[in-house]
Amino acid sequence: MNIVVCVKQVPDTESPRKLKSDDNTLDRAAADGVINELDEYAIEEALLLKEAHGGEVTVLTMGPDKATDSIRKALAMGADKAVHLVDDALAGSDALGTSYAIQQVLGRTGFDLVILGAESTDARTGMLAAMLAERLGVPQLSLANKVEIDGSSITVQRITDYGYDKVEASLPAVVSVVEKINEPRYPSFKGIMAAKKKPVEKLGVADAGIDADKVGLAGAATEVVDFADAPPREKGQIVTDEGDGGAKIAEFLASKKFV
Repeated sequence: MNIVVCVKQVPDTESPRKLKSDDNTLDRAAADGVINELDEYAIEEALLLKEAHGGEVTVLTMGPDKATDSIRKALAMGADKAVHLVDDALAGSDALGTSYAIQQVLGRTGFDLVILGAESTDARTGMLAAMLAERLGVPQLSLANKVEIDGSSITVQRITDYGYDKVEASLPAVVSVVEKINEPRYPSFKGIMAAKKKPVEKLGVADAGIDADKVGLAGAATEVVDFADAPPREKGQIVTDEGDGGAKIAEFLASKKFV
């Protein structure tokens, strides 16, 4: 089975994040880059499916040179190889442009199953899986917390507000996963050393047959018109219990319409 996992490098949520004033895009150089958290669950699920059904796992990343760090971690976890789509022309791409670029690369690599996290921690659009499936002309199975494959059939448990739905489709397909699906493994020392020898193919826009007018900031269908820094947090209110602490807390909660 040919499984491709889409992995995005995002700014660490523990690091300060900001937008650039010149083009209103995320300043990725201002924060440490890490694998998008939900994509780690996607990697783990791909590895589990490979262990159960055979085949190989390819990591596909679109991002700047520093995204190599995330690629190496995915390879250390157990992925077999990687494709890194890297080109200055891609900077500023929105979800629509990103889905187009990834579609073009998948046309080169081929796939039986594409797995990715349900959303990224930087943009949080949650739209990429649906866009990608539409472009590829294959079924999309979203918000999966369990995946089962039987021959050419794939079944997932799709998380809902009331529990889950059981959704079935035929391969090839695109699956987005949630954090409840598994527990990502930690790269072992052996895996880290092995990752250094695994192949990583680097592609530019021209290599992948991507129309440069459809990607990047100029080709984006959406834009950030304006932004402002979040206001500083106000100083908290200290309640001193002088026998009436409960009443003071209740009054405070009522003033905030919590009760």
